Amino acid sequence: MAETYSKYSKLFTPIKINGVDFKNRFILAPPSPNLAAPDGKVTHQFVDWFRMFAKGGASILYVGNSSIDITECKDEECQLDLSSDSTILPMSWYAEMAQEFGCHASLEVNHNGKDTTFEAVGHLPFSSSPIPGDSEKMRAMMAGREPRVPIEMDQAKIDETVLKYANACRRMQRAGMDVALLHGGHGNLLAQFTSPHYNKRTDKYGGSVENRARFAIEVVEKTRELCGPNFVIDYRISADEIIGDGMHIDETIKLLKILKEHGVDMFNVSAGLHSEGMMAFMSYWLQGYTMDRGYNVHWAQKIKDAFQGDILLTAVGSIVNVDVAEEILDKGYADFVAMCRPLMADPEMPAKAAANKRDEIRPCIRCNACAMRLGGPKVINCAINPISGMTSYLRDMEVPLAKTKKKVAVIGAGPAGLTAVDTLVQRGHEVYLYEKSGEIGGQVLPAAAADVKSDMKDYLKWLQVHHNRIIKDSGQVKLLLNTEATPELIEKEKFDAIIVSVGGEPIIPRSIPGIDKPSVLWAADAQTTYRGKLGKKVLVVGAGDVGIEAALDFADQGIEVEIIDILQRGGGFGGMGSPTSMYNDPNTPKGYYTNQSLNNLLDQKGIKIQWGTGLGEVTDKGAVLKLADGTTKEIEVDQVLLAMGLRPRSDLAESFRHSAPVTSIHIVGDAKAVGGNLSFAINGAFQAALHI
Repeated sequence: MAETYSKYSKLFTPIKINGVDFKNRFILAPPSPNLAAPDGKVTHQFVDWFRMFAKGGASILYVGNSSIDITECKDEECQLDLSSDSTILPMSWYAEMAQEFGCHASLEVNHNGKDTTFEAVGHLPFSSSPIPGDSEKMRAMMAGREPRVPIEMDQAKIDETVLKYANACRRMQRAGMDVALLHGGHGNLLAQFTSPHYNKRTDKYGGSVENRARFAIEVVEKTRELCGPNFVIDYRISADEIIGDGMHIDETIKLLKILKEHGVDMFNVSAGLHSEGMMAFMSYWLQGYTMDRGYNVHWAQKIKDAFQGDILLTAVGSIVNVDVAEEILDKGYADFVAMCRPLMADPEMPAKAAANKRDEIRPCIRCNACAMRLGGPKVINCAINPISGMTSYLRDMEVPLAKTKKKVAVIGAGPAGLTAVDTLVQRGHEVYLYEKSGEIGGQVLPAAAADVKSDMKDYLKWLQVHHNRIIKDSGQVKLLLNTEATPELIEKEKFDAIIVSVGGEPIIPRSIPGIDKPSVLWAADAQTTYRGKLGKKVLVVGAGDVGIEAALDFADQGIEVEIIDILQRGGGFGGMGSPTSMYNDPNTPKGYYTNQSLNNLLDQKGIKIQWGTGLGEVTDKGAVLKLADGTTKEIEVDQVLLAMGLRPRSDLAESFRHSAPVTSIHIVGDAKAVGGNLSFAINGAFQAALHI
């Protein structure tokens, strides 16, 4: 076979399964974009959103959590339904769009069993056994009622449900699809039969692995019967459910051997559970930025070894870039690599890798802003790829040229300002970029400082390389570093429009005695400007993500760290979406729970947060703390590092309000509202520039 043009030869090796050709090994792992119609049908907006992945070069597109019948299994606001023939025509729009690009449209076919709420469908949910899940127990506790017990599926219901799965796949096939992903992982209905954690049956569907596999076998066999031989059955599994009495890897391997014998063509290897332990195991299928890259690949490796390579697998879980993906394939751990967030960050990743343009791929920062939007519920979007939220307007990811070329000022070269510059250049405008420091990057510079922020380091590198290339090559941008913009300076240039992205400023409680002492620094400055110049012990004031990340960074430098926060206790999340330890299962084997949220990393390094503790005074030797019981305590530290949040530079931003036509002044990012995060800044700047 001829060598591929790309240096990523494994990623671009085609493969044929059941007579179906796949052009490469990139799979879009299944997102749920909240773009289906309320009745569960595909919409044109839905098709437009997935079009960017097909155009970008992926081989298979999976859509998450497509229900075999939304009248009995529904847990999303706008979820695809596969229960009737009326869904076929709309699905064909999706299938035929993908075919335009030599791509395979597909769906993750699912029934979530016990996790459907009574409110969603008007009746009790169904499951393998009459045991409410932890999410229902939490809902019941909050509502002050007893948990609703799922209906144990009898033989008639099992037979009906098997047929629903198979008919769903047949409707997909009739719409033009030739591959389906049966969701047998993460505690959904198929897993509620295969897993001993859920399945307590004593009939032929319970007990041994073979019996617990019976329902899944029937689903696979009926699907094959209805769809025929030239159809690929993929099956998603949790290789290890992590929870103590759940499926672990040895049993999973037995299950896979059974399912392979009964007609499954390939397996998508994930891990963990959706809702058990109040989301305690969620990070095994949705990792945060503190967790290892390729987090679940070792499970695929174990399965490959057990089958001596004779099994087709897809690896999934924080496969953040093409180098990680190529290595997985090269080592033989998997046959496909599935990515969702990295492809949302740059849908053109496959095309860029094929053209050996690795440095042009926008890297995912695993911030989980996309997942958080789904809980809104809102339409899915990406924090750093703003086009992903506007695909019905920008159908082929192309920013349109402006009808009239304008002269535009962008004030501030942080992520919002740089996004604005990029978009304005694509629109054809002339841009003046003002930055008071000597470097572009803004708050991404301190955000990328800590060793734990490897994803943000990659993003900062891309941000600087990409925008320096734009500034240099476009001929449309005048970069003014070390230049503090003022209304007088701006007004002299007579700009047609201005985008103000001057950011926020640290909150400094001026009423605290000694707060102006030289030992008091903003934590972000301590990580950058004063890096390597701190003393042996520091006090971090504020236990949000910024404070915790800074504390971890300083600890890695060998500095002793104390953290205080005026709040009485911490929240349930640390690390932009990575859940903290909220589950204590005595049956869980030691070492299984390795959830590496920021709070857990603090525990590993022995750093404690003193909750309910405020800063009373900064002294020459350190600080006086106000304790939760009303007493005070004096401690000796070399520096006091403030991480109490930001406030918008509103006065500065507003000072430019009349420096150009007032309807053409756009304030974006932290200058508009802090706490809105990187997604708020980048998407807001993009939208402002798009309309100039």
